[in-house]
Amino acid sequence: MGIARLAAAGKLLESAGADALLILGMTNIRYLTGFSGSDGALMLCREGSWFLCDSRYTTQAGEEVSGCRVVEYRVKVDAIANLAAEQGWQRICFDAEQVSVDLHLRLSAAMEKTRLLPLGGELDNLRSAKSAAEIEAIEKSCFLASAALEELLPTIRPGVEERALALELEILMKRAGAEEKAFDFIVASGGRGALPHGRPTGKRILPGELVTIDFGARLHGYHSDETVTLAVVSADRRQREIYAVVREAHDRAIASAKPGVGCREIDAIARDFIASRGFGEYFGHGLGHGVGLEIHEKPTLSPRSEQVLAEGMVVTIEPGIYIPGWGGVRIEDTVAITADGCRLLTRASKELIFVG
Repeated sequence: MGIARLAAAGKLLESAGADALLILGMTNIRYLTGFSGSDGALMLCREGSWFLCDSRYTTQAGEEVSGCRVVEYRVKVDAIANLAAEQGWQRICFDAEQVSVDLHLRLSAAMEKTRLLPLGGELDNLRSAKSAAEIEAIEKSCFLASAALEELLPTIRPGVEERALALELEILMKRAGAEEKAFDFIVASGGRGALPHGRPTGKRILPGELVTIDFGARLHGYHSDETVTLAVVSADRRQREIYAVVREAHDRAIASAKPGVGCREIDAIARDFIASRGFGEYFGHGLGHGVGLEIHEKPTLSPRSEQVLAEGMVVTIEPGIYIPGWGGVRIEDTVAITADGCRLLTRASKELIFVG
């Protein structure tokens, strides 16, 4: 795994016209080497690769890192500069999104004779299409999250606080084996459902309200992402109508997701349907995003996306309607793009579920 991925990263050297590639983003380091620690640096050229870390991680790197020589350092910038000097590298490209201005200044000062060339999202693109093993890891994470929600549903009733639901859902996931929650859960009830990123509060849910729960688990470094909107005890005609519109937009987008279709096109399928039912102004965010070692990664499904779906990509489909003063509905599944369509990885029912 590590050698093949390192070779793919090494091809970026040719397009950048560089002697070496410096990677400081820990997600890409994990993807390329298998290292799961929180600090280090990866340097590679056409002839080989080096993983640099301090003494806290030397043993761990020896156990996890594949395809690289492990080098221990005391000062990261000095180690990078020393290796560059030893190898005679004159042009080094680096993952610019992961390098602060301060770090760039220190690297430049330590390597005065070396030109540093910024890379954009080229490294992240390597992670866009997942291997079968990665999809399996994501699917296991999805299963844990969906199963935890199913266990939570009978406990959701009028009077329960939003933050109590979020805490219990996290506990259920971890008891089932999740290493961590994928992100800070969203639990938004009643009028707060109009907040697409409504963090849970001490608000108690009430009969007749809708409750949106956006949740996910992390397992072996891979994330899941799923959203359900529930009805507490009952739902009126308008709530049912808006839920049906979002559900239809969700279903149409999933039915259209396959290799070769533009991410912008998938977004438009859901967005245009919502607009045709008179709710276009209430759907402001993109339809979805990639999921993997990060909860948000490439590709992006939005009106501005230039990317095209390909087999192996794992993306969310999450249309929503958010009406200030009324509330909101979002329905989200994570799907893996297959040779001729897509496959659901998340498991919770997307029928309107009544609780309480």
